Amino acid sequence: MVDRTNDIRIIGVITVTCLLGISMAGMAWESKAQVLFFLVIMVSFASYIVGTIIPASPEKQAKGFFSYKADIFAANFVPNWRGPEGSFFGMFSIFFPSATGILAGANISGDLRNPTVAIPRGTLMAIFWTTISYLIITATIASCVVRDASGLLNDTLSLTSNSKNCVGLACQYGWDFTDCINNNTCGYGIANYYQSMSMVSAFAPLITAGIFGATLSSALACLVSAPKVFQCLCKDKLYPLIGFFGKGYGKNDEPLRSYLLAYIIAVCFILIAELNTIAPIISNFFLCSYSLINFSCFHASITNSPGWRPSFRFYSKWLSLLGTACCVVIMFLLNWWAALIAFGIVFLLLGYTLYKKPAVNWGSSVQASSYNIALTQCVGLNHVEDHVKNYRPQCLVLTGPPCSRPALVDLVSCFTKRLSLMMCGNIITADPSPPAVGNASSDSHVTWLNQRKVKSFYRGVVAAELRAGVNMLLQGAGLGRMKPNVLLMGFKREWRSDTPQAAHNYIGILHDAFDLQYGVCILRIREGLDVSHTSQSHVNPVFDAGPESITTISASPCVQTSSTSPGPTEGKPQPSSVFQKKQEKKTIDVYWLSDDGGLTLLLPYLLTRRKRWAACKVRVFVGGDSEKKEEQREEVLALIKKFRLGFCDVEVLPDIYQNPHPSNVHQFEDMVSCYRLNPNPKQDPDSETSSQQEEPWMITDEDIERNKAKSLRQIRLNEVLQDYSREAALIVITMPVGRRGACPSTLYLGWLDFLSRDLRPPVLLVRGNQENVLTFYCQ
Repeated sequence: MVDRTNDIRIIGVITVTCLLGISMAGMAWESKAQVLFFLVIMVSFASYIVGTIIPASPEKQAKGFFSYKADIFAANFVPNWRGPEGSFFGMFSIFFPSATGILAGANISGDLRNPTVAIPRGTLMAIFWTTISYLIITATIASCVVRDASGLLNDTLSLTSNSKNCVGLACQYGWDFTDCINNNTCGYGIANYYQSMSMVSAFAPLITAGIFGATLSSALACLVSAPKVFQCLCKDKLYPLIGFFGKGYGKNDEPLRSYLLAYIIAVCFILIAELNTIAPIISNFFLCSYSLINFSCFHASITNSPGWRPSFRFYSKWLSLLGTACCVVIMFLLNWWAALIAFGIVFLLLGYTLYKKPAVNWGSSVQASSYNIALTQCVGLNHVEDHVKNYRPQCLVLTGPPCSRPALVDLVSCFTKRLSLMMCGNIITADPSPPAVGNASSDSHVTWLNQRKVKSFYRGVVAAELRAGVNMLLQGAGLGRMKPNVLLMGFKREWRSDTPQAAHNYIGILHDAFDLQYGVCILRIREGLDVSHTSQSHVNPVFDAGPESITTISASPCVQTSSTSPGPTEGKPQPSSVFQKKQEKKTIDVYWLSDDGGLTLLLPYLLTRRKRWAACKVRVFVGGDSEKKEEQREEVLALIKKFRLGFCDVEVLPDIYQNPHPSNVHQFEDMVSCYRLNPNPKQDPDSETSSQQEEPWMITDEDIERNKAKSLRQIRLNEVLQDYSREAALIVITMPVGRRGACPSTLYLGWLDFLSRDLRPPVLLVRGNQENVLTFYCQ
C-alpha cells in the first residue's frame, strides 16, 4: 500500500482495533473468536505437513526446498549464527514471546467456572501441545529446506560445470547457489526467507491465515487478560492515579477502560513497526514476571504456612527456585540493561507498596514469613540473659480505648517507637459476654493506632472489676521476654468526687505493679487526658476517671457498632495532643529525688533522642545541703557523665527540705479531711480498728502523724515546682511511695494530687522497681 514499514503499521492498527471490538463485546465473543482462530491454525498446520510430503517442484527447489533429507536435517541441526548480534540468546529473545500465552488462563481465572481445575489442566495441556507443534514444525522444515538459496531456476548444476567449486548442501541435489552464498545475497532458504513455511506448504495462503490466526489468538488473549489483571490492581488501590481504570461494566464487570488503555499501548508498539527490536524488551518483562511467580511459590513453601497447600502432585519448591534462577540468568544474558530496568521497576513498585501499606487482605507469603521470623526471634530471646546495658522500657499503657487518651499514647510512643515494646491496655468492667469481648478485642482500636502511626500492640480484657482486669494484664501481657516492665497510666483527677473504693482500687493497682516488679509512671496534664464524651464512651475510672463510676458497657468511640456504618475513624480528624507538636526551646525538668534504678533519668534521655524534643534542654534537680551545694552538684554531674546521658545542667535544691507555706498545708488538710476517721472517745478501740479494716481508705490521726514528714515534703515540692518549672515543656519527678498498711490509699492519692496540682506543663511521675536501668561500665 505504501511501503513495508508503513504497511505493517496500517494493517497492525486496523487488526488491533478489530480485536478491541471483540474484547469489549465480552468473554463470549472472545471465546468464539478463539475457537475460530484455533480451526484456522489447525487447517494451516495440516496444509504445511501435507506440503512437506509433496515432492518438490523446480520452483521450490530453486528456493531451497528438497523434501525430507537426512543430511539437510544434520546440517541445520548445528547452529550457524550470522550478523553482529547473532547468538543463541538473541534468537531466544525473539522466539520467547511465542510462549508468553502460558498465563492466559490464570489471568482470566475470575471468568472460569472451575479455575482450580481449569488453570493447571489448561496450562499444562497448552504447554504440551504448543511444545509438540513447535518441535514438529522446526524438525520438519529443518529436514526439507537448506539455509541458503537464490531462487533462480538457472542456478542448476550443469554437466559441464565443475562440481568441486560448488558451495553448499544443494550441490548434492543438482543446484549451484555458490555465487549468492559467497556474496551473502541469497534471498531464499530458511536463514533468509521468512515465508519459507508458505513456500513449503500445499497452499500458501493457508499459512498466512494460520500466522494471522496464531498471532491474533495470542494478541486477543493478552488484550483480554492483561486488562482484567490491571482491573484487580486498580480495585486494590495499590498505586495512585490508576483507580479510574478499575471500573467495570455489565454483568461480567468488564474493564472497558482498561481495554482502551491496553489498546493504546498496543498501538504505540505497533507504530514502532519492528518486532525484533521490541521482542527482547518484552521477553525481559515476561521473564521477570515468571521469575516472581516461581519465587512466590518457593517463598510460600519455605514459610510452612498451613494455608499453602498446592494440589499439583509433582510440585517441588526446589523446582520453583530453579525456575526463578533460570529466568533471572536468562534475563541478563538476553539484555543486561533491559533486565536492570525491569528489576528496577519491580523494586520501585514493591517499595512503594511496602511503604504505603494498602488495606488489602491477600494472605501473602510475606505475612507468613514475617510471622516465622518474629516467632523464631522471640523464642531465641529465651536464651539471652537480661543485662542492664540492653535494658529497654517496655511499656504497658492503661489507655482504655486508645483514641480516648491520645496524649498518653503519644507520650509513650515518643520513647518506645522503633526502640521497645508498647502495649495499650483496655479493661471492660462487665460480666464476660459476646458484646463485651467484642468491644474489648475490636480491630478498630488497632486501626486507630495504625492511622496515628503509633507502633503499639493493643490488648483488651473483660473483668468484673478494674483492679482485677489490670492485674490480668500485668501478669499476662507480652510473650516470653517481650513483655512489659513499666506501667503507665493517667492521673485520677476527680478522685475526691468518685467513690472511696475507686480511689482505693487506683492505689491498689500501683501496689500490684510494684509487687510484680514493674516500674510505674503516672501522667498528669492540665487539660486532662480523656478526650471522649463520657455519655457515649466507656471510661475506665482507673485510667483517668471523672466522677462517674461505670459498671456497664457502653459503645466506645473507637468501636464500630454497626456493620453498615462507616469505620470508626473514617472521615474523622485525629485528635491532636501536646506531645505531637514540635517542642520549643524549653526545658525538660527532672527532679531526681531518690534512687529508683535510674528510670527517672532514662526516660527524659529517650525523649531527647526524638526530633520533636531535640530542641529541649534537660535540667536535673536534686535535693541537697546548702553548705555542700557545689560539691554535691559536682558529684551528680560526674555520675551523669559516667552514665553517658549528656545532661550538663544540674542544680542542687536545699530548700526542698524547708517547711511549706501554712496556707498550703491547710489546703492539703482540707483535701483529705473528708476521709479522716474521727475518733469517738466513747468508742471501743477495737471497733475503730475493725471500722478501718472495712474501709481501708479512711485516715486516722495515727496515720497523719506517722506520715507527717512525707506529707509536708510533697506540699513543699509543689511549691518548688511552681517556682522553678513553671515554663518547662515537661516535668519528670520521682514519684513518692506510700507503704501498704502504713499509708492509707486516700492519703497517698492526696500526696500525688497535691504534688502535681496547678502546674502548666505536663507532669510525669516516675518510680522504678529498684532494677538498675543505667550503667557506667563500658566493657
